[in-house]
Amino acid sequence: MSNKNNKIEHTHTHTQNSKESQRNELFRVIWKIANDLRGSIDGWDFKQYILGTLFYRFISENFCKYISETDDENYENIKDSEISNELKQEFIKEKGFFIYPSQLFCNVLKNTKDEEYKKHLNENLSNILKSIENSSFGTKSEEDFKGLFSDYDVNSNKLGGTIEERNKRLIQLLTAVSTLDFGDLEDNSIDLFGDAYEYLMAMYASNAGKSGGEFFTPQEVSELLARLAIGQRTTIKKVYDPACGSGGLLLKFAKILGKDNVKIGFFGQEKNPTTFNLCRINMFLHNINYSKFEIALGDTLLKPQLKDSIPFDAIVSNPPYSVQWEGDSDPLLINDPRFSPAGVLAPKSKADFAFIMHCLSYLSTDGTAAIVEFPGTLYRGGAEEKIRKYLIDNNYIDCIIQLPGNLFFGTSISTCIIVLKKSKKTNDVVFIDASKEYETNTNSNKLTQQNISNIYKYFNERKDIEFIVKVASYDEIVKKNYNLSVNNYVISEDTSEIIDIEEINKELEVTVKKIETLRAEINKIVKEIG
Repeated sequence: MSNKNNKIEHTHTHTQNSKESQRNELFRVIWKIANDLRGSIDGWDFKQYILGTLFYRFISENFCKYISETDDENYENIKDSEISNELKQEFIKEKGFFIYPSQLFCNVLKNTKDEEYKKHLNENLSNILKSIENSSFGTKSEEDFKGLFSDYDVNSNKLGGTIEERNKRLIQLLTAVSTLDFGDLEDNSIDLFGDAYEYLMAMYASNAGKSGGEFFTPQEVSELLARLAIGQRTTIKKVYDPACGSGGLLLKFAKILGKDNVKIGFFGQEKNPTTFNLCRINMFLHNINYSKFEIALGDTLLKPQLKDSIPFDAIVSNPPYSVQWEGDSDPLLINDPRFSPAGVLAPKSKADFAFIMHCLSYLSTDGTAAIVEFPGTLYRGGAEEKIRKYLIDNNYIDCIIQLPGNLFFGTSISTCIIVLKKSKKTNDVVFIDASKEYETNTNSNKLTQQNISNIYKYFNERKDIEFIVKVASYDEIVKKNYNLSVNNYVISEDTSEIIDIEEINKELEVTVKKIETLRAEINKIVKEIG
């Protein structure tokens, strides 16, 4: 039995190592493609073309895989004319879209060997992508596919000044992406397609500074937020991110729980149209069916789009820090049920608490929200202090975590996490100083798996630990005028050298006596010389 277990363990380890090796090779090739093909195009703009091509290949292979499960025929070799409209509608109902065999990634790439086809590649590709989008019109999946390829502009001057140059670049893109090894689609390609997406996003965000990193949350921070929001649960109905960016935070729930254990689905809203498209693409690349996600476009604070889907059992977010918003310039906002309970609106110059109140409003009775915020939200006065008072007096704040600095792309500021709950069992708040939970990674800091485990353990156990954790009572918080800065509750360890005054005094006495003896001897010598 022992030998059998050892063999299983060895096989598992070998598989993990093999997959890790495959992933690293995939990342190496992606890096090379990005550098080889980028040329004069700005990296953050060019990511749209690599990601778009990656997505085009994914949905082609994913569609073929689905059909091969229902039909033994090799779909890529079938003629378009052989597919009946009834069969097409059946596929759309299940997958949300349709691709004819001639439109598949592999066949388009094969056709680029034909000189005539090559001359019109941009036009052909544009028609194919429009056809894929249009296949969902009038169906339940229409909103999930509408405008999905709008940033994949095959006629853009960014690809080249002439049609010939653009087609040459498009062939390079298709060829390069075709060389990426995603392994056996049945086994692990979905993980690797998603990994490729996340690697590309992280790569471009780190190189693009704030312009690229402002909506990209590092994977380790995303995992910590998701774990805090999940808690001890093994299934969750609905997860939500009000400023979802490219969707990485939402998809952490699929990785941690398994996508089938997010029973109803993934919900989010994003203001930036390009990022909104990236988020939907990310959902598909992680094999989340259109029926299990709803991503809306628009300003969450002013025009929330998902009212019919509330409440949510887990909310995670890394909203933009201290951005301007309408605030009291809009007389209707103070009566908005999301903001009115606090009796005051977040300042126009800082929307942080508007996002916090929005999350609280959308949270289910037994739900948990974990939100990354700028530390100023914990101590600033005025309207923000009044909102903190409302949250504490009504027992909605469960935990405050001080994170290390330099975790996010494009900024070195230290951030914090605010954890909200509507049904707490106690009226205390856990304060965690996690500012030392990191390892240095080139020019930035990074949370390791051990760091994440440590922070979650402190959060889950709710016990005082000297220099790290303080469970503060309601009265203690009131005495500190609702200032929620972690360093107000967790005393930092004094790492300076301890000075023993008595010992120093003894040493001084000995030194003084030596000086006196030496002075007497010098005086004696001087006197003898004189």
